[in-house]
Amino acid sequence: MAFIVTESCIECKHTDCVEVCPVDCFYEGPNFLVINPDECIDCALCEPECPVDAIFSEDELPENEQAFLDLNAELSEIWPVITEKKDPLPESEEWAEVHGKMEHLVR
Repeated sequence: MAFIVTESCIECKHTDCVEVCPVDCFYEGPNFLVINPDECIDCALCEPECPVDAIFSEDELPENEQAFLDLNAELSEIWPVITEKKDPLPESEEWAEVHGKMEHLVR
């Protein structure tokens, strides 16, 4: 079972999760992070680190977030790996509670 980054990360891109990942399975896009589900070892270290609760275990992925399973797999194949913590996006606080952000995802 892998962990999956979901919609709450869009336009926030906190990287606290990246710093604790023992296998470097996070990949960085312009305004979103993803986890490569084939590389994730299901250690669960990343989930509690996310300040916007954007990371879920694959088997606990909410029904309305199911599309992010395929999206994480797809984008982790084309985006570069990220292994160190960076500052979140400048407007991350304003975006933290916004829902329906999929249209804002920059590939």
